[in-house]
Amino acid sequence: MKIALISDGIYPYVIGGMQKHSSSIGVELVKLGYSVDLYHFVLNGNSIPTSDEVNRFHFNSIEGFNKIYCLYFPTSIRFPGHYLWNSYRYSKSVFEIIKKNNSSYDLIYSKGFSSWRLLQKRKEMRIKPKIGVKFHGYEMYQYAPSLKIKFQHIMLRQFVKKINQKADYVFSYGGKITNIIKDLGVPNNKIIEIPSAINKSWLYKKKLNISNSIKFLFVGRFERRKGIEEINKAILNLPINNLDIEFHFVGSIPAKNQIKSNDFKIIYYGEIIDEESKKKIYDKCDILMCPSYSEGMPNVILEAMSRGLAIMATDVGAVRLLVSEDNGILLNNCNEILIRKAISKIILMDKKLILKMKENSIQIIKENFLWQNITFKLLSSLNK
Repeated sequence: MKIALISDGIYPYVIGGMQKHSSSIGVELVKLGYSVDLYHFVLNGNSIPTSDEVNRFHFNSIEGFNKIYCLYFPTSIRFPGHYLWNSYRYSKSVFEIIKKNNSSYDLIYSKGFSSWRLLQKRKEMRIKPKIGVKFHGYEMYQYAPSLKIKFQHIMLRQFVKKINQKADYVFSYGGKITNIIKDLGVPNNKIIEIPSAINKSWLYKKKLNISNSIKFLFVGRFERRKGIEEINKAILNLPINNLDIEFHFVGSIPAKNQIKSNDFKIIYYGEIIDEESKKKIYDKCDILMCPSYSEGMPNVILEAMSRGLAIMATDVGAVRLLVSEDNGILLNNCNEILIRKAISKIILMDKKLILKMKENSIQIIKENFLWQNITFKLLSSLNK
């Protein structure tokens, strides 16, 4: 089977959970024996990597993806809807390349808006392959933490709905994501549930332990929907009773949004791309904080669980497939009071219970969310 993977950027050339998933799914498809042509972009100002560079990074070889087409993501003046407009322009650029090759593909697996133009022109241009689409978190159909974001969501919805309805198949992480897709009018027989996963190399292999000082960790971009403001308020309003705790933050959080305390240690690492460096930070912490307003199936939770962290997260997207009382605390929504109560609850827990949650996280990943297991489900779905 020959597949065109049209991505919304791939790691490490564009940073983000969506881009990490695009990279992983492409690599796994190649490992399954499929011939994969990769379409991706880099942002203006960055150099376009050669095909050999991309394959060396992902496969330690110049062999891997069959063909690689790398473009610049379009830019324009900023105006309401500029991202949507530029996404459409990117889909047009991809279309101009893929229309020449489409007869050789069995499936076009597209991320986000990347197949927008293809779906518009498929009848006119007689595009033969089946087209499957994947929007990661469907954040535009989840809670908006501000009027600005709500306006952005409203603007995106009609286009996301049309793309989902025109596709032959829609890929879902499962959980609440599938419910959103169904509400868009996509029939059950067109929805393919494939959860995200993580590479076996991420599994922590040493004996887990927990120190006297409980260490909380946040990993992510400085983005309103990630709940960083609520985390900050929760930390600053914790009751101070000889608390032996620490808070660690990984991500490009501006200095003006960093908080200080005389009562416990708060450490900011900045953005970290190198996986081994990131693993070392996970390994020194106990609890991941991921109280987002909206998510798909966060890669950061998969990473943290594979390194043996308990999880405090909101019940959004497909998070409930990863987090339960067995390995953490699932919050009803992103709320300063709920976050503060969850932190306080963990502080008062018996250390043995926290250790058991940490151990359960690794076990859940081993049994359900390693790529080597998920790819069999993917293989079965694609063959059907």
